[in-house]
Amino acid sequence: MDAHLHVDLYAEEEREALLAAAFAEGVEAVVAVSMHLQSSVLNREIAQRYDGRVHPAYGFHPEQPLPSEAELDELFSWIRLRHTAGERFAIGEVGLPYYTRLEASQAGMPFDEKPYLELLERFAALASELDRPIVLHAVYEDAAKACDILERHGVRRAHFHWFKGSEDVVRRMAASGYMVSVTPDVAYEEEIQQLAVQYPIEQLMVETDGPWPFEGPYAGKPTRPAMAADAARHIADIKRLPAPEAAKILLANTRRFYGL
Repeated sequence: MDAHLHVDLYAEEEREALLAAAFAEGVEAVVAVSMHLQSSVLNREIAQRYDGRVHPAYGFHPEQPLPSEAELDELFSWIRLRHTAGERFAIGEVGLPYYTRLEASQAGMPFDEKPYLELLERFAALASELDRPIVLHAVYEDAAKACDILERHGVRRAHFHWFKGSEDVVRRMAASGYMVSVTPDVAYEEEIQQLAVQYPIEQLMVETDGPWPFEGPYAGKPTRPAMAADAARHIADIKRLPAPEAAKILLANTRRFYGL
């Protein structure tokens, strides 16, 4: 199962073929994360066409300028309507703008992180109130900030996608029961390989973050959901488990976390 995919960021004419090929290649389901309200609306439409196979997540990706307060209120109201209707969904992709902040710093430009922290607080409070899983973009030092926010709001079902961070925060996240998903770059990135060594397999999932492209053996190749199986095989090698056993555990983890 591809636990983190931007279905809506693929070209419209590609989406149907992408999902059809994924399911034909053995992908059981995908989690379709959103960038903003318009993205959320589109992912809901896609999920309705693939009931049980596309699981949507609604939120606002932090690596972009923040919308107006009115636009955010509209997004939160729309998510609450989906909850009231009894629809299945998660909160995400939400988090903190590590890469945007880094670029600003490298360019000698000021960057105000406070509004992003406040927005993540708001999403964490919503996830707690609605009892929904939350999908997080929070890496390196931002992960500790995210953990503080999750703890303040009593959020237990947290999924840190494509996570990178210190050993201290890895231990903290594992002890809190948070989930981490690993991308195909586990094939060639020592940092991700070390994370797979450290993190309990019962708290791991696999993802592609497609259409984001990869390097190493995937250089020049379009990202597709079935590549999550490659990440699963590398995790099996790292954990010294038979590949079918590791795949079974990773799938069960994802089903359990998302209530599928």
